[in-house]
Amino acid sequence: MKLATFALIVAIIPLPAARADITIGSYDMASVRDAATLETRILEDWKPLAKDPTLRSKLVEITVCEWWPGQKVRLPVCMLAPMDKVCTNVLIENTGLLPKITIPSGAKLRLLKEHGVGIVCIGMVPITDMEPVGQLHLQMEEHFIQTKDARYTPAWIWGLSDMRALTTAIAEKDVFQPSKVLTTGGSKRGVATAASCIADDRITAMMPVVAPIIDSPGGPYVEGTIDPAITKMNEEFMASMSEAGRAQMMVRQKARSDERLTLAACQAAGWSAAEIKAASSLAWEVCRTTNYLDALKKRGVEILYNQGSNDNVSPGMIELGERFPQLPVYIMPGGQHGGGRDTGLNKPVASQPDVDENLYAFATHHFFGTRRLIAPPMLTTDWDKNAHSLSVSVVFPDGAEPQANEVFWSINRHPDYSIQMEFDPWTSAPLEKVGPSTFTDKVSIDGDVTTLDVITVHRHTENNTTLTVSSPEVRLR
Repeated sequence: MKLATFALIVAIIPLPAARADITIGSYDMASVRDAATLETRILEDWKPLAKDPTLRSKLVEITVCEWWPGQKVRLPVCMLAPMDKVCTNVLIENTGLLPKITIPSGAKLRLLKEHGVGIVCIGMVPITDMEPVGQLHLQMEEHFIQTKDARYTPAWIWGLSDMRALTTAIAEKDVFQPSKVLTTGGSKRGVATAASCIADDRITAMMPVVAPIIDSPGGPYVEGTIDPAITKMNEEFMASMSEAGRAQMMVRQKARSDERLTLAACQAAGWSAAEIKAASSLAWEVCRTTNYLDALKKRGVEILYNQGSNDNVSPGMIELGERFPQLPVYIMPGGQHGGGRDTGLNKPVASQPDVDENLYAFATHHFFGTRRLIAPPMLTTDWDKNAHSLSVSVVFPDGAEPQANEVFWSINRHPDYSIQMEFDPWTSAPLEKVGPSTFTDKVSIDGDVTTLDVITVHRHTENNTTLTVSSPEVRLR
């Protein structure tokens, strides 16, 4: 079967009611798993790493798919493994487009060296940087507009890339024989993490970082449909920034816009208002984990999201807490997506030490069972408006007792997709243990409080690993 014939599967997905004539991007898993269509070109065959001969590596280039007739997408894949061990546990990650051996660091290197976890990295970058550079994203957008098929979106191709990387590794039978597979990555690579795990039952766990869970990242997929009030707020905020900071924000916005449809193009193609609205959401459906939780639970998939409270690429944290409080998540108070030095976005979640430690703790739990994945905490709040007093109580339903516990709050937060939201300040106080698996605090909050957002953060150390989790983000109005 040619990869050009990727078609509909994943029948377990509940379809949104107002989808108009927009088709959700789906995958033909028989083609995804067909190693014969990889068209593998070996760039560097298996050999010991020069700096660490206990490890070996291989570098190849593969065909991810023929996205449309005549347009193949080919990406580099770097594989690493212990020198004398077959890997039954595999971590799928991502790297850049340069065809070179990627030496992991932090948690990934520890998993490779200390535990023999195989590492498989596929080149993943914005569509604008993929061959043919400057043309692929335009052709992708044109195919989406003409076919109304969300197969022609970044989320679809990123998710497919992780799955094809796994197919590449499995073809190396003398090195990889996976029984458990964990996907991880941040931002676009977090999109790939979720999309691949949702679609591919070879994958047994996912840890996305700063990736959309419930709402569209950074704004609607059809540019020009965001709330005009948000646009006005952002223009005013950017006008107040330094020239260097404003220039970096504009670069960030252009990078997002370049991979999306425009309202004018959709209208020129005769799309209805319903189709435009549906496309803005369904472009990201393949990675919207909240629509697949029942199926993932049935498969036994383990999940841990790592998010930032101030990240407009992963909005909807309030709705997430209201609808899916059972989803394991670490929401870092004040955590951002990141940006240039002059933007002031200086708390990027993906590079924080506790997120790297979370990968190590989550992976050692999933692969080896050497520690627990504690249940999401149950948060109860009470706001006394007259006394300006917030009371918080947290209970761990599984009996866990984290060693470090804090409550964070932020007042009068700006709306999702506004730049101001990315800079909203948070204040914290320690929680006191008052009973088995129960922590409380009562704090005074000054100022004119219209809304009050609350997150509790808990660090649980077990068997020399620390797992940081949070409550859902709760908004008191």
